[in-house]
Amino acid sequence: MTRIITLSVALTVVSGCSYVGVYKRDIPQGNLVTQEMVSQLQPGMTREQVTYVMGRPLLEAPFDASQWDYVFRLDKAYGGVEQRRVTLTFDPQGRLANIEQEGDFSEDLPLEGESSMGPATEGVDPMDALPEESTQTPIPPSAQPVSQP
Repeated sequence: MTRIITLSVALTVVSGCSYVGVYKRDIPQGNLVTQEMVSQLQPGMTREQVTYVMGRPLLEAPFDASQWDYVFRLDKAYGGVEQRRVTLTFDPQGRLANIEQEGDFSEDLPLEGESSMGPATEGVDPMDALPEESTQTPIPPSAQPVSQP
């Protein structure tokens, strides 16, 4: 009986149905939206000013060009899903009229930095990650110009 149980446990561990987990990553999607960005928004701002602060919106209402939606979703690898949404409404003159927020903006997002292992961020040159080497060869002291009094 002990051999059967030991064999069953060993097969379960080897087959992948074990407590040894698979590596997971946090998956951020959409526009990064922070409280600092939203606090810079003021009613009366133009669309260009809003774009400067928030970037281009993820969603522009197809039948109502006066509404922009900034949506951010973070699917945490070993946790839940965090979602933030900011809906901006513009008046007919193109000025910011209303700001609506959904989600918890009070805490910072646990995003990984550039130094983390994994695939490179889109748009980043992989050569930038290499250590910088001096491109200039040092001039030996015998070849340096000598100043004369």
